[in-house]
Amino acid sequence: MNHRPWPRCPHCRGLALDLGSVRTRAWLSDPDLIVDVPTADGAARPVRRGAIVDPAGCARLLRRLLGDRLTGAARPLAIVTAPVLDGIAYRAAARTALAALRPHSVLTVPRARGIAVAAEAEPAGPLLVVDAGAQFTEVVLLCDGAVTDARRTAVGTADLESPAEPLAEAVASMVTAMLRQDRTPLTATALRRGALLAGGGALDPRFAHRVGALLHAPPRVVGAPHTAAVRGAAKLLRAAHLHPSAAGSAPPS
Repeated sequence: MNHRPWPRCPHCRGLALDLGSVRTRAWLSDPDLIVDVPTADGAARPVRRGAIVDPAGCARLLRRLLGDRLTGAARPLAIVTAPVLDGIAYRAAARTALAALRPHSVLTVPRARGIAVAAEAEPAGPLLVVDAGAQFTEVVLLCDGAVTDARRTAVGTADLESPAEPLAEAVASMVTAMLRQDRTPLTATALRRGALLAGGGALDPRFAHRVGALLHAPPRVVGAPHTAAVRGAAKLLRAAHLHPSAAGSAPPS
């Protein structure tokens, strides 16, 4: 079975998913679009502080959001972004929720990796990624695309009336701790290259300005930072879809 580039592939469709604490963003290969909706199951919030606390509620959300868009015989090939910390539990819960869409297969990727891909950052060498979300903020050190260190604070833009200053201070504190504990030059080198800022917090230019002032190194804000993770995941999914390993057996009926 040979896969064709989307949207012309008759065997599967593409789905990239970023289940955030406040917003859920999904990329669909046919048509090529991003859907952005509240992460809510009625009045309930199935994702809190970056953790999927109600997989069944997430499944109902996904069926309402995507069920009608994924009709037909071609099952989706899916990729899900996951926080670096709590990644194992998150991935398991996400796979449980995605079963409602009967995917052909499910891949996972750290959110920081998706952000770096969306930014088209040079994959070789160290890279600092700051993901300022609604209910938590992560700082991740990538080296050649792999996670080598990560820190998190359970505070995000939804927790603060004016989040730019306190979030920047939290980021600076986490990066400073990484610098102190890193016995290699990786964190310092990544900081000199300029940290990548993404997530909803990066929409506020005051956040980037304050991060740069506190760290004495100007950061780089990813374009459309609130959708960077899902866009990067979609790029990775396109590459996986056309890889020879994807030309195996047909999806189960």
